[in-house]
Amino acid sequence: MKELHQQTCQACTSDASPVTPGELETFKAQIPDWEVINEDGTLRLKKPYTFPDFRQALTFTNQIGELAEQEGHHPALLTEWGKVTVLWWTHAINGLHKNDFIMAAKTDKIRENLR
Repeated sequence: MKELHQQTCQACTSDASPVTPGELETFKAQIPDWEVINEDGTLRLKKPYTFPDFRQALTFTNQIGELAEQEGHHPALLTEWGKVTVLWWTHAINGLHKNDFIMAAKTDKIRENLR
């Protein structure tokens, strides 16, 4: 099976199934630095990334935006001086789908490539 960062998001509608507890555990093992949070009753993946300045944080934000457009799956991004906080969840199902884990893994790869 391909690693998450090698996979592509699948179109997701409101009747798609959220990840099962077993899938969550399996997928989370590939993105161990991400936190699963419950925000307003919705499970989300959250991770802050740090940078030495605003310019690099903005570059990272823009690369995440490009990825989101390519994959058709969009995060919440908070860009600050030296920090970008990324949250992934699937709006259509108000929770976590495999797509969120794929995008989190791809987000980590983008950060790795900026170093």
